Amino acid sequence: MTDPTTGSTPDVPPGPTAGSTPAPAARPRPHPLRIGNASGFYGDRFDAMREMLTGGPLDVLTGDYLAELTMLILGRDRLKNPSGGYARTFLRQLEECLGLAHEKGVRIVANAGGLNPAGLADAVRELAQRLGIPARVAHVEGDDLTARHPQSLAAHSYLGGEGIATCLREGADIVVTGRVTDAALVTGPAAAHFGWAPDEYDRLAGAVVAGHVLECGTQATGGNYAFFAEHDPDRLHHPGFPVAEIHEDGTSVITKHDGTGGVVDLGTVTAQLLYETSGARYAGPDVTARLDSVRLTQEGPDRVRIDGVRGEAPPPTLKVGLNRLGGFRNEVVFVLTGLDIEKKAALVRAQLETALMAAKSRPADVRWDLARTDHPDAPTEETASALLRLVVRDPDQDTVGRTLSGAAVELALGSYPGFHVLAPPGKGAPYGVFEDVYVPHGDVDHMAVLHDGHRIHVMPAQVTRVLEPLEEPRLPEPLPGSPLQGPTRRAPLGLVAGARSGDKGGNANVGVWACTDDAWRWLAHTLTTDRFRELLPETAGLTVVRHVLPNLRALNFVVEGVLGEGVAAQHRFDPQAKALGEWLRSRHLDIPEVLL
Repeated sequence: MTDPTTGSTPDVPPGPTAGSTPAPAARPRPHPLRIGNASGFYGDRFDAMREMLTGGPLDVLTGDYLAELTMLILGRDRLKNPSGGYARTFLRQLEECLGLAHEKGVRIVANAGGLNPAGLADAVRELAQRLGIPARVAHVEGDDLTARHPQSLAAHSYLGGEGIATCLREGADIVVTGRVTDAALVTGPAAAHFGWAPDEYDRLAGAVVAGHVLECGTQATGGNYAFFAEHDPDRLHHPGFPVAEIHEDGTSVITKHDGTGGVVDLGTVTAQLLYETSGARYAGPDVTARLDSVRLTQEGPDRVRIDGVRGEAPPPTLKVGLNRLGGFRNEVVFVLTGLDIEKKAALVRAQLETALMAAKSRPADVRWDLARTDHPDAPTEETASALLRLVVRDPDQDTVGRTLSGAAVELALGSYPGFHVLAPPGKGAPYGVFEDVYVPHGDVDHMAVLHDGHRIHVMPAQVTRVLEPLEEPRLPEPLPGSPLQGPTRRAPLGLVAGARSGDKGGNANVGVWACTDDAWRWLAHTLTTDRFRELLPETAGLTVVRHVLPNLRALNFVVEGVLGEGVAAQHRFDPQAKALGEWLRSRHLDIPEVLL
């Protein structure tokens, strides 16, 4: 054969000679896998599933419905109805969208099974049959360890993605799970699609990072974003849900469907990467992803490439989340208006404390908080008022109910001037407690249950690596003669740094990132743990650990114990620490003028 453009013979591999064995054909490289997310929590935008299925091409659509608090809610649901315990919203979404997913060939993977994935799988099969839509429905189980923790309402280990991958390899159209890691909803489909082996840690770690960005839905596309004010408000009114284009080597591109709202840029992806993480080693059941290796690149409008991710063998244990009822809780909020706020608070507090001490059963835990929301010479009564919140907890409902309500109501005509409350205290409501423990991989019977009932045992990790702390990376040095050493101005930290915060059990994490290299050089040296405690006095007596992530120009702070016994215990004003980062950004400190 002659190349008509050159007249020469091209380089063509010689064919097999007589009697030789043809070389095996190279395996074609699989196409990138487009995975979308349609839910970041139980209660997220109902129409998201339809929006994602109609908005653009997808291979897999995931939904994350579970959080620590959700497991407690589903546990209480199962007490009332043993056949429940799963996210019923998912079923209602499928009723509208199952035919659409079938028509477009999109597989659906969701952890909506909660405490009862088998029950949800059966309900999905019944729905598909009623709608006349062929669907092979599989589920993953084995996470439920409640029988081993009889004092818990729900005890569930965090499984990895291999059970999901097994179901998909065996032809499932829909996979529902119980408790898996949020990222497993992405690592499972990716491992199945690309045929990754369990020890391809870099590839798996890349999928973990992509999964972590996707798991909270629109938080990756401009939702809850520190610098939202820098974008056109119309773009953020209805942000689209995120999509990850995952490649065979584990790299990915975070994007969204064309024409949808929101924004995907280095800031929105960085914010989500820092959310509810801690140090450089982000451990999971399949792999430990090294967050200090992550590289982000703005590839184009609403397209951020993630590469460079390194992975290590997973730790030898699995996390188990324990949810139990901690007792009963009640609160009353006294409104203190005008002058002498501190004295009014002292008076009513002394009166209530005396009444509670005189009661036959004083609540085991009593907490007072005064929020100085009042302003001097205020133009409205509301802005002239402060709020004094009393929260009580006790194992006995009557102690937090009748005891508190009686003591508070009896003060109505005999306390501070202007006495009134936001709402009278009720009977008291149960509250939950979350804690985590760890078990060896082999203690959990991870099982993939196929559409035909066939059960496939998922092997636990064969190679593990004990988590060890990393040495803190070298901090950036200011350039010689840098203007960062020049004049400063007192200003909010948020003018030069973004933040996102959240909860993990009783701890909070606050991820802080700099917008520029110069701001990073300043931030890394300025925002120490001591300065962090100074800026957020609530953390002054607590252990605060700082993790440095230079590739992201970020610091991640873990504040131990600030949330008490977890979100369901409602230990503080912001029980999930959602706004802790925004409080930090609002605090003033001396910032080099060159950064402003």
